[in-house]
Amino acid sequence: MITLRPILTKFSFLLLCAGFLASCATNPVTGKKEFMLLSKEQEVQMGISYDPQVVASYGLYEDDKIQQFITTQGRLMARISHRPDLPYEFKVLDSPVVNAFAVPGGFVYFTRGIMAHFNNEAEFAGVLGHEIGHVTARHSARQYSRQMLGQVGLIAGIIVSPKFAEFADVASQGLGLLFLKYGRDAETESDRLGVEYSTKIGYDAREMADFFQTLKRLTDQSGGRLPTFMSTHPDPANRYENTKALAQKWQQRSNGRNLKVGRDSYLNMIDGLLYGEDPRQGYVERNTFYHPDLKFQYPIPNGWRTVNTPSQVQMAPEDGNALMTLSLSSKNNLTQAEQAYMETHQFEVTSRNNRQVNGLNARVVQGRQVDEQNQQVINILLYFIEYEGRVYQLLGMAYQQQYGNYESSFLRTMNGFDRLTDASRINVQPERIKIVKAPRTTNLRSLLTSNGIPNDRLEEFAILNGMELNTQVESGTLFKVVDKARN
Repeated sequence: MITLRPILTKFSFLLLCAGFLASCATNPVTGKKEFMLLSKEQEVQMGISYDPQVVASYGLYEDDKIQQFITTQGRLMARISHRPDLPYEFKVLDSPVVNAFAVPGGFVYFTRGIMAHFNNEAEFAGVLGHEIGHVTARHSARQYSRQMLGQVGLIAGIIVSPKFAEFADVASQGLGLLFLKYGRDAETESDRLGVEYSTKIGYDAREMADFFQTLKRLTDQSGGRLPTFMSTHPDPANRYENTKALAQKWQQRSNGRNLKVGRDSYLNMIDGLLYGEDPRQGYVERNTFYHPDLKFQYPIPNGWRTVNTPSQVQMAPEDGNALMTLSLSSKNNLTQAEQAYMETHQFEVTSRNNRQVNGLNARVVQGRQVDEQNQQVINILLYFIEYEGRVYQLLGMAYQQQYGNYESSFLRTMNGFDRLTDASRINVQPERIKIVKAPRTTNLRSLLTSNGIPNDRLEEFAILNGMELNTQVESGTLFKVVDKARN
């Protein structure tokens, strides 16, 4: 973990100023004049400013063969798009959330969660085209302009005070990108562009329509608890039928060209892909956060949501009226850690004392700061805890009039920071996609069961494979299960 600093303050100001200079511009896709807040140069700069926050918020998933694949296909598609001159970049984020999104200027992101759910190259290409379509039609520029002009703090979908997010170094824009919704008109246009672009680079766009069905099943199964592609890219109505029809029209334009699906090649590429949460980076179980690699644990208040990013762990109650974070200081002793923190965070210190937390040396700092926007006082509680050559920083904050409602939760979490010695918690391993070959012709349910998938996860793996449990699978067909044995 590293300390993440806000990086958009200056750019936010420039963007606001740009609003006064906005003028009509020609949409590259439609050819029509439209009011646009950003110039092309500002749009690119916006993407460059967002990218470090996105990477810091989620981390990159390191897999050379997958990265090479998305970069190759992305550049190929960018060249035939309506805006080939943008400095496109394509990245895989280390997040189990099933989603993809594009940032103005040509930055396109896929989570490893959505990469796990594609079942062929053509499905990937359709979503890639959809996201590039948001960029070329300037949907993302309009969408993120609105986000910048109405900034809020966002923790796991919970809106918290922007002042909380700023003080706690929460990259609210980076974390919020998975939660922003496009309008249905924008979705219709991007669906059309996804079909066009994927067909032009040689893929069968009918697979894109099939993947939308997979995503709908996934969203229905999650009950809306997690942000998925379908929750942030709303169905413009009859999406499956319209996409199929568009794909058929583009196939006719291809004059009998042999369009690619690429099922086996894609599945072999993602063999070994991390699936679901990675417990080695920290995980929550029964209201306790465990970090097996760093060997610490602490309790989380009941009902609070948690986001674990490469830079910090963030916790917030459902009402968003408080915020806690855990981060790692760049210093390795209490005095230096406190000094470094105070140099970058300006607030009035009201008390300071040393104590022991479960046998670990700690320093407790209390203070307050005035929110300039509403003139309300924010109470701040900070614990610096020394453990195995590192200093952990636990921050709790709430407005003064509400602080009493959360102080006991802050104290329970911070005083509960402790060593992790339970081998069963330390030795936990992540699941990884395992590609296997059907030994005989039978239904998917039988194949999953014979590969150790428990009954309560059969539907999950049916969705993962883009099939129904009663689907007949021919002998020799590749399909997905999971394995914990590989590193």
